[in-house]
Amino acid sequence: MKQIIAFPSNNREEVVEHFGHCKEFSLYYIEDGKTLSINYLTPPEHVPGALPKFLGEHHVTTIITGGMGAKAITLFKKNNIEVILGAQGTILDNLNAYLSNDLVSTGSACNHDGCDHH
Repeated sequence: MKQIIAFPSNNREEVVEHFGHCKEFSLYYIEDGKTLSINYLTPPEHVPGALPKFLGEHHVTTIITGGMGAKAITLFKKNNIEVILGAQGTILDNLNAYLSNDLVSTGSACNHDGCDHH
């Protein structure tokens, strides 16, 4: 099974808390549980709906991030992208946990009241 898993990051090592404020996305191309390659994408401007469409156009199958708003979750799902929330720490730790079915989404969406959206 082929997958493209996106991680928002500012340093290519750590998952950022909120996907909409990342410097770039690290895309891991996975087949049969093994990483085939890694690519890095600079996201477009953070405007409502842009990032789900952008990652959908790059055939991303899963996004693993710290948090996002409920509307973004809906838009990712409309683009057939699985959403895993609550990730923290390194990309590799989260990727390995996901691939071994040990990464569970917290399912908690950012309500935009307590998040930093400047």
